[in-house]
Amino acid sequence: MSVPAIDTYESKHHATNGPGARRCAAFEIGAALTSVLILASCASLDPHTGPPSLPVTATYPADAIDPRTDAGQDAASVGWRDYFADPRLQDLISQALDHNRDLRIAVLRVEEARASYGIKRADQFPAFSLGAFGIRTRLPANGLTGQPLILTEYDVGLSELAWEVDFWGRVHSLKEAALESYLATDEARRGATISLIEQVANGYLSLRELDERLALAQQTVVSREESFRIFKRRFEVGSISKLDLTQVETLLAQAQALNAQLEQERAGQAHALALLIGVPIDLAPAVDDFDDRAVLYELRGGLPSDLLNNRPDIMAAEHQLKASSANVGAARAAFFPRVTLTGSIGTTSAGLDGLFEGGSRSWTFLPSISLPIFDGGRNSANLDLARVRDNLAVANYEKTVQAAFRDVSDALSSRQWLTEQVRIQRATLATQTERARLAKLRYDNGAAAFLEVLDAQRDLLSAQQLLVQARRALLSSRVSLYAALGGGAQEATIPSEESAPINSASH
Repeated sequence: MSVPAIDTYESKHHATNGPGARRCAAFEIGAALTSVLILASCASLDPHTGPPSLPVTATYPADAIDPRTDAGQDAASVGWRDYFADPRLQDLISQALDHNRDLRIAVLRVEEARASYGIKRADQFPAFSLGAFGIRTRLPANGLTGQPLILTEYDVGLSELAWEVDFWGRVHSLKEAALESYLATDEARRGATISLIEQVANGYLSLRELDERLALAQQTVVSREESFRIFKRRFEVGSISKLDLTQVETLLAQAQALNAQLEQERAGQAHALALLIGVPIDLAPAVDDFDDRAVLYELRGGLPSDLLNNRPDIMAAEHQLKASSANVGAARAAFFPRVTLTGSIGTTSAGLDGLFEGGSRSWTFLPSISLPIFDGGRNSANLDLARVRDNLAVANYEKTVQAAFRDVSDALSSRQWLTEQVRIQRATLATQTERARLAKLRYDNGAAAFLEVLDAQRDLLSAQQLLVQARRALLSSRVSLYAALGGGAQEATIPSEESAPINSASH
C-alpha cells in the first residue's frame, strides 16, 4: 500500500527493477505529490473584501445617553446569572436553555453546518480506497490454438479516484464558504440564546407585574364589597339615597371587571412562558412584591463600534459576507482549467500465490485536464449570481448593523425616560392616595357628594395599576438593553471539546 504514482505519461507498468529502484520511485512519487499539494493550496481568487464601513453615526443619539448611568458595566462582561439576581428567574432561564425547542433546533442547525463544512474540507484531499478483485475469462477456440482459452487475473491495490488539483483555489473557496456558513450558524445559535434569555426574563417580569396588579385589584374588590355591604345597610334604614348605593355598586363592579381581566391576562402570560421554557412548570401567583433590584447592574451603552464584537447577529452577518466572497472566488475559478488526477498502485498476478511475489507490482496514473470552451453561459451566470449574492450579503450586513444601532438606542432612551415615568407615577400615587382620603372625609362630614369619592377612588386604583406597569416597563428596558448590547450568552455558550467552534485561521 502506498500513495498514487505520478508520472508524465499514462501507462500501466509491471515493475521488474530491484528494491532500490522501487524505493527511489516511491521517493520521487511522494515528493511530486507533496509539491502538487503545496502548489494547490497557494492559489485563491476570492475578492478578500472586508466588512463595509459602519452605516451609522459614531455615537448614539443624544436622547439615548443618560450621564447618570453611562459609567456602568459592559454587558458583554456580565453573565446572565450575575445580571438576573432573582433565584426564580435564574431557574426559569436555566430550564429554558435546556428544554426550549427553538434553541434545540438552532443547535442542530449548527451541527448540520459543521457536517457540511467537514464534507467540503474533505474535498481538498485525495480519497484512497483499498480494493481487491479476481477475474476468470473464457475465450472460445480460435484458429491458432484450436482450444478454448481461460484467463485468470487477481489484483490487490490502493486507488484514488478523480482528485482535483486545486491550482486556482476553487475547492479551497468552497471549503471557506462552508466554514463561514458554519460559523454564521453558530453565531445565530448564540443570538437565539440571547433572545431566549430576553424573552424568558420579560415574560417573567410581565407575570410578576400581573401578580401585583391582581393583588391590588383583589384588595380593592374586598374593600369595595365591604363598602357596598355598609352602604346597602344604610340605604335600607333610609340614611342614604339610591344614587349613593348605585355609585358604590358601580365601584365594586369596576374592580370585579378589572380583576377578571387581569386573571385572563395572567393565564395567557403563564401559558406563553411555559411554552418558552419547554417543560411543565409551576407558575403559581407570587405572594410577595417583586424586588425592582432583581436586575442589579447599570449597563454602559458604549459606542456603536462595540456592537461588532458583541452582537451575534452582526457577527453572523459578517461570516455570511465572507462566505459570499468565497463563493465569488469559486465562481471565478470555474473559468480556468481543471486538473484531475486518477491513479492506483498495487499488485497483479495470474494466481493467488503470486500476488505478493517480486515483479508483480503494478501501477496506473491518469492525469486529465479540462478547459471550459462553451457552456451556454453557465459559468458567467454562476459568477453573476455569486456577485449579486455578495452584494446582498453586504446590504444584509449594513441592515443588521443599523437594526442593532436602533435596538440599543431605543433601550437606552427607554431606560432614561421610564425612570422618569416611574418617579412621576410614584408622586402621582401619593397624591391620589391623599385625594381619596380627603374626598372620603368630606363625604363623611356631608361637605361633598359621593360622586367625588367615586372619582377619587377610581383614579387611585388607576394610579396603583399604572405604577406597577411603569416599574415593569423600566425593568424590561434594562433586560432589552442587556440583550441589545450582546450580553447573556456567556454561561450558555461554553463549548465542549467535541463541539468547539473551528478556528478558520488554523484550517
